[in-house]
Amino acid sequence: MTHRSGIHRAPAPEFQALIRTSLLTLLTMMAFAGNSLLCRLALRETAIDAASFTAIRLLSGALTLALLVFLFHRDRPGRGSWLSAAALFVYAAGFSWAYLSLSAGTGALILFVAVQTTMIGAGLWKGERLRGLQWLGLMLALGGLVGLLLPGLAAPPLIGATLMLLAGMAWGIYSLRGRQGGDPTRVTAGNFLLALPLALLLSLVNIEHARWDLTGAGYALASGALASGLGYALWYSVLPVLKSTTAATVQLSVPVIAALGGLLFLGEALTPRLLLASATILGGIALVILTGKSARSHLQSDTR
Repeated sequence: MTHRSGIHRAPAPEFQALIRTSLLTLLTMMAFAGNSLLCRLALRETAIDAASFTAIRLLSGALTLALLVFLFHRDRPGRGSWLSAAALFVYAAGFSWAYLSLSAGTGALILFVAVQTTMIGAGLWKGERLRGLQWLGLMLALGGLVGLLLPGLAAPPLIGATLMLLAGMAWGIYSLRGRQGGDPTRVTAGNFLLALPLALLLSLVNIEHARWDLTGAGYALASGALASGLGYALWYSVLPVLKSTTAATVQLSVPVIAALGGLLFLGEALTPRLLLASATILGGIALVILTGKSARSHLQSDTR
């Protein structure tokens, strides 16, 4: 008896590539969300201080990226840019101090809208125009952010929210500068290395308040090496094969994953205010991206 043609046929290469890209993209988004969870876990559950966490995160991220560049490119980290390194440092430091008081989901949401708004604003400054639905989406996103931050029992701490907004603006600037060319992994490795002296200087300034904790240091190492270094490398590997709209919209999942992770692993509550703000902000940003002439102009190269 003969078998029907195709029963034992191996999966098509296109299907295999799709599965691989999908899995790597999911892993990358989980890594980006993992930064929020690891930072919040370290600063809430261990004795490590924010400056030490930042320094260890940048150091382990730099070493991981440098190793990846050597293994896969047989090259050294790029020279980097002091301006980009400064933006990277402001992001990392603001991120750490913000998570002294913010929940994982709230912090990730504020960071996301700050990054996207900064990049959209830069495009408008350069003369780009938004369509009617894009303006509606932007207003929805900003309105959701205002609603989240309005005073009330469920409002996030103002200082923490402000620090995360600054961190998001810094990462938006870093991402915009990253479009200037060069191999992104090499450039990011170089910028991490240049940001290290700034992080060490911050640790020296904060020396009176420094607190070391082995578990906290482990979380910082994981944040730098896995969630940051490896996460960025994975993102750069899948970015070339993703459509612009796909690359932009999948990043909407990061605050959602962070919020779910905070619920499952940190026991954080999903308040009605956070849920409503999340739906409004993410829906608004999605409207901007999906109705734009070019979603790539609003693409966040790598998050959190």
